[in-house]
Amino acid sequence: MELSTILEVTMTTHTSFNRLLNIELPLRQSAFLWGARKTGKSTYLKARFQGAVVYDLLHSDLYVRLLKAPYVLREEILALSPEQLKMPVIIDEVQKIPALMDEVHWLIENTEAQFILCGSSARKLKRSGANLLGGRAWKYTFYPLTFAEVPELDLLRAFNHGLIPSHYLTQNPRRSLKAYLEDYLLEEIKAEGLTRNLPAFARFLDAAAFSNGALVNYANIARDSHVDVKTVKEYYQILIDTLIGYCLNPFSPRGGRETVSATPKFYFFDVGVALALQHRTIALLKGSEAGEAFEHFILMELMAYKGLFNPDVALHFWRTKTGLEVDFVLGQAEVAIEVKISENPALQDVKGLSAFAEEHPLCQCYVVALLPRARQVGRIRFVPWQTFLTDLWAHRIISPSPENMN
Repeated sequence: MELSTILEVTMTTHTSFNRLLNIELPLRQSAFLWGARKTGKSTYLKARFQGAVVYDLLHSDLYVRLLKAPYVLREEILALSPEQLKMPVIIDEVQKIPALMDEVHWLIENTEAQFILCGSSARKLKRSGANLLGGRAWKYTFYPLTFAEVPELDLLRAFNHGLIPSHYLTQNPRRSLKAYLEDYLLEEIKAEGLTRNLPAFARFLDAAAFSNGALVNYANIARDSHVDVKTVKEYYQILIDTLIGYCLNPFSPRGGRETVSATPKFYFFDVGVALALQHRTIALLKGSEAGEAFEHFILMELMAYKGLFNPDVALHFWRTKTGLEVDFVLGQAEVAIEVKISENPALQDVKGLSAFAEEHPLCQCYVVALLPRARQVGRIRFVPWQTFLTDLWAHRIISPSPENMN
């Protein structure tokens, strides 16, 4: 999909962001739209489907009415006019009332109605045994803002504010992030019944934040959280299911250097959220903490591109038992990326990438850094981060899947 086809969404602050998601549904086709809270799903849907009938289950009166009598949804949809049914019916925060899914299923099968079912997680629906429509709905995912959606993105602002739209724009990021952590990461997870031991989950969040981007050590995090390893793994799964984080697994080529065990790395879905959990701010684009935030930021760009344009492309990291490492490997070693918070990285600074290039002669190898200009050193291309992300979103790093070509 060309960037010229993106949808412009205007925020209440009068700042416009061009959101890259493009939901195109044929007649009678329904869809799920999942995404972490406050990433802009509802704003996007209202702009994309202006005039659509919307059920927002965050409205307490509507929530109580449909919770008591889910069949009322069917009766109200049956009363809609043909003109109203020309657009999908939007149900926001659908996971709050799993019983609605049976009504939606019946309506899809027996009427002309189509739906966009929006929420922050399918976990509650799955755990309740709710009807997930058996493949009758396409799946879309919404992400925080990306480089391609923010005019003249400010890197330090992206680190310290994060890229949730309202957070990026705010003049008080600490207060906004604090409210997000308290009201969503704790209270919402409690309200959804995802865990009953909220103090232990809060301790786990702190421990997981300080190991953000590192190999997950379940035993250490269990000790710091005062729970067992099994519970820690369940907590990580809650974060993944609610789209609050991602596990990045190691790349294991056949016949190459011996790699470390299958231990994954874990990253929170937003750089600002991770730094807020760590009680850190980044003042300058230098140093180890800034380097970790920079690597995290580039990964989130790759994750968003993958989710929007090529969900099937593999994304891993590479690390050997001798300590050689590459931050990100795309596909079957088609692309390898090392991220450096440096204005002048040298070949000796990317020994892992050099070793990976030797083992994979067809791989495109990039060092993404704070360079003023791109340069080529043997097999490795050193590029400014802005150039790399411009090329990424223009489909010059990874190709979109066939269904996203147009």
